[in-house]
Amino acid sequence: MSFLAHVVCSRKRTSLANQRPTRKVHAMSVYDVKIKALTSATEVLGARQGGVTLVVNVASKCGLTPQYTGLEALHKEFAAEGFSVVGVPCNQFGAQEPGSAEEITTFCSTSYGVTFPLTEKIEVNGAGRHALYSSLTSVADAEGHSGDIRWNFEKFLIGKDGKVIARFSPMVTPEDETLRAAIRAALN
Repeated sequence: MSFLAHVVCSRKRTSLANQRPTRKVHAMSVYDVKIKALTSATEVLGARQGGVTLVVNVASKCGLTPQYTGLEALHKEFAAEGFSVVGVPCNQFGAQEPGSAEEITTFCSTSYGVTFPLTEKIEVNGAGRHALYSSLTSVADAEGHSGDIRWNFEKFLIGKDGKVIARFSPMVTPEDETLRAAIRAALN
């Protein structure tokens, strides 16, 4: 084969190779998002891979703060089945989570007996939105709301595969049967 024929054949192969369909990029699992624990450098979500998780943006000085009691009850009730609540402190709504990591931890454990993991304090909306909430906010809740988090205690149920199963408004309490049924279904 002449040099010219070799170049032409090589170009055809390269051209054909460039025309191959590209592989679909699979959506990233929520469990792949890196977020540290509130009081250590431990990665929180990766440890939950393969389980069911309820991610909740929390605050200590909010009218909805008593939901901590129900969240802890959910966490304890379903933990043996591979379920966990993960609290995500955020100070973006009425400055209702102003404390340091130590203050938040102390408040949650002494006031509500919280044993579920808490992450570092982050922003859930705006330019400083954490990657976790960038992956969550596209999902709509039962009322059709998607996008920005509306207030403290908005909830996202994450399946074993790391995909968002459901979004619940802040007013949906941990005792709500719709939320509890979704958790049971995700665990089965």
